[in-house]
Amino acid sequence: MSNDIQTRSSGAADSTDSRQKASRYGSAALTPPVDVIEDAAGITLYADLPGVSRENLNLHVEAETLTIEAQSSLSVPDGLKTSHTEVGLGRFQRVFTLSKELDTEKVSAELAQGVLKLRIPKAEHAKPRRIDVEVS
Repeated sequence: MSNDIQTRSSGAADSTDSRQKASRYGSAALTPPVDVIEDAAGITLYADLPGVSRENLNLHVEAETLTIEAQSSLSVPDGLKTSHTEVGLGRFQRVFTLSKELDTEKVSAELAQGVLKLRIPKAEHAKPRRIDVEVS
């Protein structure tokens, strides 16, 4: 997947510049960069979500699909006025298909300094186990 802005088709463009921007970016979302690390016990997923607070983060697991949706809040400090803004889109979205080997009932999540850490353990039936051999 790329980290480019993903846009869905929107309605007809309005005549004013601000309405065109709102129409153009109204349903757009950034695809956050993600690292996935697998070990014998499960996977750990790290997603970069700068400016996102816990209140603006939605995680959903349904069947075999994990959805990350977030909204960043980039505010202008009191007493200042922006003359030029390049970072105006603060919506993130990413969807993953999960393996049946993962236990989606035991997902844990942490958000610290703009980085989301998700831990998804493997289901008991998928964990490696040692088989004892009897000598007869």
